[in-house]
Amino acid sequence: MYSHAWYHDQWFYPVQGSWNNSLWNYQWNPHLYSWQYSHWHPFYDGIALRDYGPNPFVVNIDQAAKQNTNYRTALWTGKHFQVTVMSIPVGDDIGLEVHPETDQFIRIEEGQGLVQMGDRKDRLDFEKMAYADYAIMIPAGKWHNVTNTGNTPLKVYVIYAPPHHPYGTVHETKADAMSAEESHRSQ
Repeated sequence: MYSHAWYHDQWFYPVQGSWNNSLWNYQWNPHLYSWQYSHWHPFYDGIALRDYGPNPFVVNIDQAAKQNTNYRTALWTGKHFQVTVMSIPVGDDIGLEVHPETDQFIRIEEGQGLVQMGDRKDRLDFEKMAYADYAIMIPAGKWHNVTNTGNTPLKVYVIYAPPHHPYGTVHETKADAMSAEESHRSQ
């Protein structure tokens, strides 16, 4: 007996008799009040967080950002932009920085933070609070920082255009990131 299921705008047909293999899952659908097969979704067990660029890639960015426990993990690095996911501990910050030739986009998936920006390192005259689902746009040449003001890790994803970090970058801690930046500057 073959069954089928509607899943994310596509019909899927499972292998007969497959109750729970790596690609299909037979489960109760409370919206249809029936049992049905559905295609295995990669975030039920989590995704391997690594750099998938520059290959075509589709990801649930909300889940990837929330799953990340590293300070920074490059998720996709291409020729013209890069996506990283970050986890900022309670009370910590991203770190005051400036990217002279790189525009930056930060989206908060979980938590809250104080966003500060300015034209000089010692004059951050732009301040706003940002929460889950907020987006932060940082023009090239602006000094900026985001401080976790909540009581849970701040989970964000970041887009750099052009890419800012080397392909495959993983910084477990902020100290690792600072050390890598210092090493890069001294070369």
